[in-house]
Amino acid sequence: MIVERGVRAARTSLVLMEMQHIFEPGRFFEQCHASTLAVLEDGTLLCAWFAGSHEGAEDVAIWSARRDAAGIWSEPTVLAAVPGVPCWNPVLFAHVEAGRELVDLYFKVGRDIPGWRTWRQRSADGGRSWSLPELLVADDSFGRGPVRNPPLLTQAGTLLAPASRETKTSWDAFVDRSRDGGASWEMVPILRERAKFRGLGLIQPTLWQGTDGRIHALLRSTEGRIFRSVSHDDGASWAVAWPTGLPNNNSGIAATRLESGEVLLVYNPLAGNWAPRSPLSLAISGDDGESWTDLLQLEPREPEAEYSYPAIVTRGDRVWISYTWRRRTIAFRELEIAGAGGV
Repeated sequence: MIVERGVRAARTSLVLMEMQHIFEPGRFFEQCHASTLAVLEDGTLLCAWFAGSHEGAEDVAIWSARRDAAGIWSEPTVLAAVPGVPCWNPVLFAHVEAGRELVDLYFKVGRDIPGWRTWRQRSADGGRSWSLPELLVADDSFGRGPVRNPPLLTQAGTLLAPASRETKTSWDAFVDRSRDGGASWEMVPILRERAKFRGLGLIQPTLWQGTDGRIHALLRSTEGRIFRSVSHDDGASWAVAWPTGLPNNNSGIAATRLESGEVLLVYNPLAGNWAPRSPLSLAISGDDGESWTDLLQLEPREPEAEYSYPAIVTRGDRVWISYTWRRRTIAFRELEIAGAGGV
């Protein structure tokens, strides 16, 4: 058991129902990475990722597949591409606006990470067709909006996009906050004590709203530990981030809150800046992230193997996870909630 300062144990257990690859490795492109998931009202799953010859290559585009009610994935198709410029880090976000289900796709475009910008396109028919992409923020110069994990719509109706900025000298996490449904955004920093950091900093937050209404963030770091911050005012300000007891290999993490109130986290349980990206594990917290219990190892520790950048969504008694599998395909796992938790 990995403990930060735990006071309450999780009660929910999960059963692995399905393990598959979304597409045949190497059939459509040489490499792929950074998947994202969204579940629609009818139970359809959408998955997107970036793919091409290799990360950062000019031919890298955003690809997507959909899983129908029978559990069959469609063949991948290109969702967004910019000729001669690589695309990065797609984020899918399904939500309801004025009684209509919408799906937003956010993705980065740029020749390098410090100079990428965030574009958004929208679907009103379950991901079958999309609007033309547009810049999320008109004067964006470094990638506003969600960078890896989906926005959180709070109980108060505020949209919080977990974001970060990466330069050669500093990594800084922030939350882009919108109170008008994503029409405009305000940057709110997640602070850190810079003098205590050996590495570049914090990036790629993952968010959930706790049982008491507070907003929680876990963050990737260069310090060998997952960091954490909390907001008491609907994301308008954030506590200085502090290290948890959870190891981090300077790779992406993803968390979500179950209907029971418990929180699931997918991560690589290894400490160290640029440590290996295997194994990959699923952990659960019954006390809003104060303590964690490892539930399931999704992939084993294998030399040189990469199982990374997970995405996780849940609805009812189902949990779905996707992640990079050796940069050759996207792995998919479906789990069933076997016990009703409660906290």
